[in-house]
Amino acid sequence: MFILPRVGPSSPIRLSQAHLREIALSGVSVPTYDRARLRPRIVHVGVGGFHRAHLALYVHRLATDGGDWGIVGLGMLPADAEMAAALGGQDHLYTLIEKGNGEPTAQVIGSITGFVHAPNGHAAAVGDLIAAPTTAILSLTVTEAGYTPTSPTFERIAGALAVRRERGSGSLTILSCDNLPGNGDAARSATLAAADRLDGGLSAWVAEHCSFPNSMVDRITPVTSAADREWLRDCAGIDDRWPVVAEPFLQWVAEDAFVAGRPSFEQVGVLFSDRMHDWEQYKLRMLNAGHSCVAYLSALAGITFVHEAMAVPAIRRFLEDLLYREAMPTLVEIPGHPAEEYAASVVERFANPGVRDQIARLCIDGSAKFPTFLIPTIERQLQLGGPVDGAATALAGWARYLDAIDARDQSFDAAGDVARRYAADAVGDPVAFLEYEAVFTPAIRESQRFRTAFADGYQRIVEHGPIAAMVTGEPA
Repeated sequence: MFILPRVGPSSPIRLSQAHLREIALSGVSVPTYDRARLRPRIVHVGVGGFHRAHLALYVHRLATDGGDWGIVGLGMLPADAEMAAALGGQDHLYTLIEKGNGEPTAQVIGSITGFVHAPNGHAAAVGDLIAAPTTAILSLTVTEAGYTPTSPTFERIAGALAVRRERGSGSLTILSCDNLPGNGDAARSATLAAADRLDGGLSAWVAEHCSFPNSMVDRITPVTSAADREWLRDCAGIDDRWPVVAEPFLQWVAEDAFVAGRPSFEQVGVLFSDRMHDWEQYKLRMLNAGHSCVAYLSALAGITFVHEAMAVPAIRRFLEDLLYREAMPTLVEIPGHPAEEYAASVVERFANPGVRDQIARLCIDGSAKFPTFLIPTIERQLQLGGPVDGAATALAGWARYLDAIDARDQSFDAAGDVARRYAADAVGDPVAFLEYEAVFTPAIRESQRFRTAFADGYQRIVEHGPIAAMVTGEPA
């Protein structure tokens, strides 16, 4: 979409339904459909940046093509009052800013038609919304922590499902859009556990009347900054209380298991697949592992942003080598979706200067991430007799980061104190770090080939620095 340059000192236009025509004159794309005809078929818990840049955008595109599905946001936390006020003050419209390699672009999204703020003490409002006969999908972005066995979010969802059962409102799809493997399975487990605690008969009803499709969601959505709001006011001429920022890349792969119907998501780019595990492995072993593997070495080199790291030839080659030589041979190829194309998209996304993704963000929770993102790749390559030098160097970089960077300046790691103890031992004996059993499996700890590769990588970092260590690694 093209944004006309603003002329003169005119004031920005406050975002609202009444001002859409005026905003469109500036070249910003606005909803061209009648928002009043959208039916509240989707209730979404946890309206934040990712939801507004992902599911809400897909529904907006469907409405643009003539669809009549709409979204009602449901905030069950006290902190959701801020989003309720922001959206409510502008007719639930918001601006999506996409940042790629060129100038940012903006479009106004209209698929959210309402928002209910119902913190504790407002069970009736939650029940009425989820139990409404018009509600066909209950979608969620409640973060990984929201799926714990005693999650208060799912306690309240279970209560609303009891109301839905009592009113005879029929089946319901509960759709997790959180960024975790097996998100549908996690939602099913949390819902059934909460239902069973509330009413043993309710869990049986849920098992029979609710579906929980797994899905893989992907889009980088950095926190909206003051600079983003200023750009929107100064360049697009829009005064938006809470715009959302995202990269151009957008992906959603899901199981087609919607028991109460769904819109034609496939018409706007959603891929339905019965190979969710293979898709998740693409993402975990290339995108997520790639992030973690460049993070700590880049931090040691004093690099702030991911795109800055990718501008260093040695880091870019290191990432490409890790993806193509080490990760890809461990993956099951998905017909029609070559792993090579996914790897190329990862490199391109990391190099995007518009997002300004921070290295410090990628360094969060290494103790939790590496066992899922990287360790399975190493184990498989050890079985195949394949290369592990890149992964070993990346993990050596993590060990060095944990000891060389002041703990107060390190990114958060829930197990950071434990990790730092093993990192301190590695100063005198690098392979001592591999005794960190919460991360390293017996197959890795006992592999002489990996122990040697790790020790060599650690010594190269100490003696030559992180950038040179990425260049001088020899194939295993």
